[in-house]
Amino acid sequence: MPITSPFGYRSTALEVVAGHDLGGKTAVVTGGSSGIGVETARALLSAGAEVILAVRDTQKGERVAQELRQSTGNSKAHVIELNLSSLESVRRAAEHVLSRWPGLDILINNAGVMATPFEHTLEGFEMQFGTNHLGHFLFSTLLIPALRAGAPSRVVALSSIGHRRSDVHFDDLNYKVRPYEKWEAYGQSKTANALFAVGLTQLYGSEGITANAVHPGGISTGLQKYIPQDEQRAMGWVDAQGNIDPRFKSVEQGAATSVWAAVGKELDGVGGLYLEDCQEALPSDPARPYSGYMPYARDPQHAERLWKVSEELVGFGK
Repeated sequence: MPITSPFGYRSTALEVVAGHDLGGKTAVVTGGSSGIGVETARALLSAGAEVILAVRDTQKGERVAQELRQSTGNSKAHVIELNLSSLESVRRAAEHVLSRWPGLDILINNAGVMATPFEHTLEGFEMQFGTNHLGHFLFSTLLIPALRAGAPSRVVALSSIGHRRSDVHFDDLNYKVRPYEKWEAYGQSKTANALFAVGLTQLYGSEGITANAVHPGGISTGLQKYIPQDEQRAMGWVDAQGNIDPRFKSVEQGAATSVWAAVGKELDGVGGLYLEDCQEALPSDPARPYSGYMPYARDPQHAERLWKVSEELVGFGK
């Protein structure tokens, strides 16, 4: 039977974390200065956790951290610089965490980009695959010593229903041959995020480090900045007057499944799952068009292959 919780589609992050005491726990939230990252951090801080916001813009991050300290009454909100499109920045950020917080209980890989023009990271990877997957892959693997010290520890990988647009194309990850299509590239990166959760749990689950993938739901945030309004209207995300589809979640609701993945007792010792609406998701079914995962996103052989390829691409261990 799939794992369930008392929470659902419209639950908020604060509702999910209510009753949890995270005093003495340390969490990292990438992209913690905008969108659902802010509300994820808010919920963890409200339960007493020490939270590190790993963000690209540290000035913005400090403003958000100050607001979070005031609104939650928890002074333990910190900011570090992390640019996921630069592996050198990722290495510096991981070194910063390891030097100051040697034990880590929760890592939430929340940051990401969506439907970008055809661009490349500083190391030459396709932007969405390089940022959403490879940057987080390197950051997470470098933090394994801290996660091991904090075990049982949890990693949360933000995926998306968009993963259904594409499997991982191992023969051309960076669109050197095939024509670039922004939504297919996004789908590939989100499938990679889900497979990362499977791979990490396969490798480190026996040491008490587990990872699960999360589809947060449709939420209107800065993630849509590369998508023109006419395209959003065509997809039904907004109407002719610019009103957001009522099926969309608020940012507080969008953060709920991430928080459940981080603290839910139902997930103790459990990894490699794809979660949505604070439940374990079921395989995709045409009868349920807005939920479910494609089997390739949880394929253990795919996950193992992606892990090895990712290690090679980021030069991990060199």
